[in-house]
Amino acid sequence: MNKLVLAFLLIVAQACAQKTYLGELDQLGKFPSKLKEVSGMEIDKESKIWVIEDSGNKDNIYRADKDGNIQESLEIDHAKNKDWEDLTMDANGNLYIGDFGNNKNAREDLVIYKVPNDEMDKKKPNADKIEFRYPQQKDFPPKKDSLYFDTEGLFHLDDHLYIFTKNRTRPYSGKTLIYRVPDTEGEYEAEFLGALFLCADQDHCSVTSADISPDGKTIALLTYGFVFLLTDYNTPDFTKSSIRIIDLQTNTQVESICFYDNGTLLIADEENHYGGRKLYELKLD
Repeated sequence: MNKLVLAFLLIVAQACAQKTYLGELDQLGKFPSKLKEVSGMEIDKESKIWVIEDSGNKDNIYRADKDGNIQESLEIDHAKNKDWEDLTMDANGNLYIGDFGNNKNAREDLVIYKVPNDEMDKKKPNADKIEFRYPQQKDFPPKKDSLYFDTEGLFHLDDHLYIFTKNRTRPYSGKTLIYRVPDTEGEYEAEFLGALFLCADQDHCSVTSADISPDGKTIALLTYGFVFLLTDYNTPDFTKSSIRIIDLQTNTQVESICFYDNGTLLIADEENHYGGRKLYELKLD
C-alpha cells in the first residue's frame, strides 16, 4: 500500500475513534426575514452582537440584540459584498469583514475589510483593504482534489488575522488549511501555517466559521452540525492542537460562531428547509 495512503487512513481511523460529545443549543431569538443568511458574527467590548450576510446581500453590518432584533444597520463605504463570510474584531475595537467566500475556488480578488474603531459611530463607516492570495493556489480554479481555497473562518490574534479554509475537495480529504495575514492595509501573500485534519465526513467537517476565546486558550471551528474545540496549542502552529468534537444535533445550516465569554458560544444559522434564521447559545463544560 502507498505510504501516503496508509498514513491518511491511519489519520482517519484516529479521528473516527475520537469521542464526540453531544451539545445542546439553547435558542435565544430569531432574526427578522431580512437577515435570512447570517454568515458571520462577532461580539464587541460592550457585548453588542454584530452580524453580516453573504453574497447577494447588502454591503452592511448589523447590530442585533440577543432576541435577534436589528438595533442598527451600517453601510460600509469602499467595500463591496462579493461574498462576506466571517466577522472578527481586535482588542482595539477594529472590525474585520472576510470577503473571501470562494465556492468555485476561482476568485483572485480575496480581501478582508478593516473598519477602524473610530469609524464605527458613523452611518457609513469607511473600510481599509487587506488584500491577499494563497501561495499554494496556482490555478483558478484548481483541480477537484485541490479545492481548498473557499474560506469561511477568521479570527484576530496578536496583530494577525488567522484564516481557516473550507474544504471542497473531491475525493474529500477532511483538511482545513490555515493561513495568516497582517491586520494592516496592504497586499499580501498569506503565510501558510499548516493543514489540520478534522474528519472525513464531507457533510459535517468543512469549516463555516471560526473564533478564539477572549483568554486565547480555545479556538472554535464551526462546521455543518459540529463544533471542533482546539486547545493546548502553541501559536501560530495549531496543527498539533488537542481537539474536542461537539455534535450540535441540528440539520440547519449553521454558519456563524463567536465566543460570548470563555465558556459560552453564540451560534447562528441560515434559513433553509429545515428551519433556521435563529440565534443560539451553547454552554461549554
